[in-house]
Amino acid sequence: MTSTPRTRTRVAQLALAAVAALSTPGAWAATWVYVANADSQDVSVLELDRSTATLKPVDTVPLGGTAMPMAVSPDKTVLYVALRSQPFRVVSLAIDPVSGKLRKLGEAPLADSMANIDTDVTGRWLFAASYPGHKITVNSIGKDGSVGAVQQLIPTAPHAHAIHADAANRHVFATSLGGDNLSAWRFDAESGRLTAHEPALTQVAPEKSGPRHFVWDTAQRTMYVLNELDAAVHVMAYDKERGTLRPVQRTTALPAGFNGKPWAADIHLSPDGRTLYASERTSSTLSSFRVDAATGQLQPLGQVPTEKSPRGFAVDSSGRFLIAAGQESHHLALHPIDPATGIPGTPTRVPVGKNPNWVEIVDLP
Repeated sequence: MTSTPRTRTRVAQLALAAVAALSTPGAWAATWVYVANADSQDVSVLELDRSTATLKPVDTVPLGGTAMPMAVSPDKTVLYVALRSQPFRVVSLAIDPVSGKLRKLGEAPLADSMANIDTDVTGRWLFAASYPGHKITVNSIGKDGSVGAVQQLIPTAPHAHAIHADAANRHVFATSLGGDNLSAWRFDAESGRLTAHEPALTQVAPEKSGPRHFVWDTAQRTMYVLNELDAAVHVMAYDKERGTLRPVQRTTALPAGFNGKPWAADIHLSPDGRTLYASERTSSTLSSFRVDAATGQLQPLGQVPTEKSPRGFAVDSSGRFLIAAGQESHHLALHPIDPATGIPGTPTRVPVGKNPNWVEIVDLP
């Protein structure tokens, strides 16, 4: 299916707004940090004060379920939280731009326990990937920002883990941790339908490496894929017109001398695209990589210690701070980032709920 002029215009408007926001750091009135806490079944709300390099607790929002993956609407007005305990559902929460506090808009059923959720570029559709259910789904999103019913359910190879649309909103990819691949889908933003792409799969070597999370660079020339089971980081050339991937480099997020069982978790780029970060839970470290501006390939910069079992982290839009959630420490680590090297520095620690696992950072004017 082809996108309509209305859809293409909306995608372009949202992309321009995002670029404008990222190009004017320091213009925000407030920066809010949201942390999903699985075992205390709530979301911690904090304010990031860049002037003092501190995180200030604001609120705790109970959700009555195992709070794990989160996503933010493209216009930064709604936070979505998937609950991985029965009944499986997603909670839609309006973000107050003045206080950062959250107001419940509603709940909607999810087809299974979801390891990852994300919206499409228009904010009209919610994607989800189910690790135990081996499936991906699409839910509608209403005009008020609240999630609606499941519109589509597609079986996948074992242990679907992450799902995201590219910046053009034309192609969607999903990892299969058990199948060692990324599946590719064409996306119609008018109907919210996914259809099979060709090639349908990109294999990630070696077997049993477990591709988990992935990110694109801003130019949409390169995708970076993190394996959970061997902590490898793959660099893949991305053809944004065809929606295809080509492996070009493989490196590691493991510290030198590592002799345990790898358990990699999360991956993110700095806003300027110069540094890639990955977290590894067994060693409780954050890896940094310098990104070659011409080729997208990576130069390892080493590891720094962080909270125990850093399942999730995020980099703020100024590129000055990295916030990591310690799944087993029940704390956040606020790392200042060295502007010259891109390497996270010694953190300050802030307690949050039990089993924090996901971090979202929202700037509001």
